[in-house]
Amino acid sequence: MAQANAYPLSLQLISVSGADKLSYLHGQVTQDLNLLTDDNFLWAGHCSPKGKLWATLRLSKLNDAYLLLGSQAETDASCRELKKYGVFAKVEIEITHHQVLGILTDDLPQTCDLLGLTFAQDANACTFGDNSKALKLDDQRLLLIVEHGYTLPQGIALHTDPTPFDSATILAGEPQLGETSVDEYVPQMVNLQALGAISFKKGCYTGQETVARMRYLGKNKRALYIVKGQASAHPQESELEVQLEGDNWRRAGKVIHQAYDSASQDYYALAVMANDLTDSAVLRCKTHPEVELTVQPLPYSLEDN
Repeated sequence: MAQANAYPLSLQLISVSGADKLSYLHGQVTQDLNLLTDDNFLWAGHCSPKGKLWATLRLSKLNDAYLLLGSQAETDASCRELKKYGVFAKVEIEITHHQVLGILTDDLPQTCDLLGLTFAQDANACTFGDNSKALKLDDQRLLLIVEHGYTLPQGIALHTDPTPFDSATILAGEPQLGETSVDEYVPQMVNLQALGAISFKKGCYTGQETVARMRYLGKNKRALYIVKGQASAHPQESELEVQLEGDNWRRAGKVIHQAYDSASQDYYALAVMANDLTDSAVLRCKTHPEVELTVQPLPYSLEDN
């Protein structure tokens, strides 16, 4: 029997619908919207005119609308900015009332059978039920976008603490911005290019000039790293330090997403740091210097394709 667990996530959705939804959204995000189908989801960034990210988003389609999935801080910022310019187009933009569940499983095909999900070959999204969407993140993780009141089938246990799913998201190197990191980073600084989230062929969109400059002039000096360590309690850290020689330390970068497993005392974080940082670097939490951290391997390449 498959071991499958579900976790309610504090992610939020923006719905963009209306006659001009494709042309409008296409000019707002880093992704080529023409590549989006009913059977896939795509990563995208939504930037300010200066090229700084308001949001890192997973885009999908449901019932003739585009869904933009991100953290509450990201979707609040993104929705505000989309509405600001949306008054000039035939679009309806709103935060939806869906619930988002993360599924961790050790047998994806069996779990999909339990949930009634049918993914087309090579597809990473599918519609199910009357008004629900499933996104396949990898062989062990699903995201379910469902109506409130949705009941999980027998065989899938619901947990209130999302730490296991958050930890898996961090180990997958998938960025998520909180309130303190919105409007701070250019997309390449959080590895969006490695997730296929940036189209360099699609034409104009907000912030494009900065994003292109980072690629073609090699101006980006930062990247997103996965770090892990042991802590007796959740450090709730905002900054990391790197060891130089001896007992000399300097600022290394900023934590954008973190999780703490109290049972194993494992602390996981995503941090934006200098992109020449070596895997052997010794790091620590700034406000909890007793918590040493090591760089974990990214599951994707940062080299430009």
